[in-house]
Amino acid sequence: MNFTRRKLTAALAGAAFAVSSFASVATAQEDTIKVGILHSLSGTMAISETTLKDVMEMLVDEQNAKGGRLGKKLEAVVVDPASDWPLFAEKARELITGDGVDVVFGCWTSVSRKSVLPVFEELNSILFYPVQYEGEESQRNVFYTGAAPNQQAIPAVDYLMEEEGVERWVLAGTDYVYPRTTNKILEAYLKDKGVAEEDIMINYTPFGHSDWQTIVADIKAFGSAGKKTAVVSTINGDANVPFYKELGNQGIEASDIPVVAFSVGEEELAGLDTAPLVGHLAAWNYFQSVDTPENAEFIKAWKARMGEDRVTNDPMEAHYIGFNMWVKAVEKAGTTDADAVIDALPGIETPNLTGGVSTMLPNHHITKPVLIGEIQADGQFEVVSETEDLVPGDAWSDFLPESKPLKSDWVELKCGNYNTETEKCLGSSS
Repeated sequence: MNFTRRKLTAALAGAAFAVSSFASVATAQEDTIKVGILHSLSGTMAISETTLKDVMEMLVDEQNAKGGRLGKKLEAVVVDPASDWPLFAEKARELITGDGVDVVFGCWTSVSRKSVLPVFEELNSILFYPVQYEGEESQRNVFYTGAAPNQQAIPAVDYLMEEEGVERWVLAGTDYVYPRTTNKILEAYLKDKGVAEEDIMINYTPFGHSDWQTIVADIKAFGSAGKKTAVVSTINGDANVPFYKELGNQGIEASDIPVVAFSVGEEELAGLDTAPLVGHLAAWNYFQSVDTPENAEFIKAWKARMGEDRVTNDPMEAHYIGFNMWVKAVEKAGTTDADAVIDALPGIETPNLTGGVSTMLPNHHITKPVLIGEIQADGQFEVVSETEDLVPGDAWSDFLPESKPLKSDWVELKCGNYNTETEKCLGSSS
């Protein structure tokens, strides 16, 4: 009898301790502001996205060293959607409902972003998207810190026309929404500029494509018609490695057929023999080689944390800008509540790494400089062209008839696709 009573007393005490411990853990978790990180750490996009996870963890740690925000420390919560587009939606839901994050920084491909849009809208959470994209979208819960087409693709084509005298165009991309929509815009733009249809070649390949011999041979043949030819590349992920290797194998040099890439930066070049690629181009809004005090400080902190061999790139800078904007918006709102932060973000300004100050616009895009960089033998880029002023991101392209009348304004109009001709909001924002 006494033994049973003692066992019962001990069990009750243990249960009370467990409940107390759980409550303490729950309280500790509530005492942090959770920052979700939704980037592929495996699969075809890991070559590009892993470094974005790393920089987000660095930014969170740096903010904690400054005291956190609202009297709380920040906590990075990392998941791996593994380059699996439907899995992005599952992992986003897991971060928001399971882990209780206050904001998410993530996605690279547009198909992954499209996958998570309904989740962020349904659960009313916030996504900062750091990569260049095709535009034709403005969602209330998303803040686009990468380039819209008018901040990358259009200026790159203008540069090739004006500086390189290009007359024939190869639009080569990975087969998904970003390359297809961007090339639709570029094809319309080129034709508006008087380029004949026979002077435009369009090619798509699947993610992870590795056999480039025939395609590169076709590009070489297309460029042998007596007109200056260039490749505009929206090839994404690890397919870039064999693509550039095959260019070298077939002796295609930048002086013959220059390639301007929208998804190849310092991180992708780190895995390549860059000697045959010298002179080829990339269009971004930031390069590691930019000489500013802000960039020098950022690079120093990055290398101290990750090692001297690790490079920086444009989407990292986009996360740097977006994270600092979010921190300021949280302070301005006095809360991490999504509605309050969403309302606080437009108009927030923060320094970028190229020496300017970026602003979050009412259409949830930011102002950015446009840089054209030339690949150097050391895997870095020499900036050969830069806009004088920062360019405001345009959610809807002026070169597509269906998009031209549309305007995004989440401050005054409370709409992502307001038709300026009919003066009506179309409702769906993407």
